[in-house]
Amino acid sequence: MLDFFKLVFYQPLYNGLVFLMDIIPGADAGIAVILLTILVKLILFPLSKRSIETQFSMRHFQPELDELKKKYASDREGYARATMAFYKEKHINPFSSFFLLLIQLPVIISLYYVFFRGGLPEINEALRYAFIPSPEVSMEFLGLIDIAGKSITLAALAGITQFFQVKLALPPPAPGTRDGSFQGELMHGMHMQMKYVMPIVAAVVAYTISGAVALYWTTSNLFAIGQEIVVRRSMARMQNEENPNHHA
Repeated sequence: MLDFFKLVFYQPLYNGLVFLMDIIPGADAGIAVILLTILVKLILFPLSKRSIETQFSMRHFQPELDELKKKYASDREGYARATMAFYKEKHINPFSSFFLLLIQLPVIISLYYVFFRGGLPEINEALRYAFIPSPEVSMEFLGLIDIAGKSITLAALAGITQFFQVKLALPPPAPGTRDGSFQGELMHGMHMQMKYVMPIVAAVVAYTISGAVALYWTTSNLFAIGQEIVVRRSMARMQNEENPNHHA
């Protein structure tokens, strides 16, 4: 299994990074990290777009779902059946985000390990393809930040961008979530942890490992923020065109 992961995901991405460093003036590893991250994100964009569209649709229909929850408050099985029937009627697959994440996960993990265990600035000859040149790598990003070591600046950027990415992607808690029940308090606590604790964890982990990982994380978050904004605006425009009198 590990050999398959290495052969299909890790090694191609590693060689992609080495190739980019070879063609970039000064073999700037930081620029190569940014370009490789963007390239992989663009390849995965169709999958991510589907996930964002599903989340947007579920938010749009949240009032109807809340009504179903009230209607079947004492009938869990009835609520489950009614909810699935509603999703089917609206052509929504509530599990699509989970499936898409599973598809993307090997690529994301591989990309992370490329920067975490890539052995830079030395090129790992055991991983390098014979037709890929072996450049003299510079770990000074733009001649300013050593991404081989720890960088408080990049770690802070990773945490800040993670906060805005989560804030944008995370749906607001439904009205009445904090109703005093254990489930309500649990959901509220998880929402707060995702919004505030996760960015702190991201910053600490990014600082602990290396500037390269922090730069990857920051680039990935910025791309995700831009992607979320573009797709959501596109979805909102389409809905306004379909329902021109909705906001009248």
